[in-house]
Amino acid sequence: MATTPSMEEYRQKLKSQDEHIRESWIKAMEARLVREELQKCYRGEGVNHLQNCKVLAEKYAGMIRDNKVQGYKVIDTEMP
Repeated sequence: MATTPSMEEYRQKLKSQDEHIRESWIKAMEARLVREELQKCYRGEGVNHLQNCKVLAEKYAGMIRDNKVQGYKVIDTEMP
């Protein structure tokens, strides 16, 4: 039978969950800032935006792939 966690263990678990969610939001907001800079670059460069904004576009593409806001629980979505 499982034992109930102590109050200190429970507080530590809640603290680690909060930190995980906070870090996830920080990464998402960083991606948002890069997106805003990319939009400014597109508007400012005009027809040359594909060449001159390539670095920002690649960085943003990587960030939206990796920096998704995720909760602390992992749900297995694969079907057997």
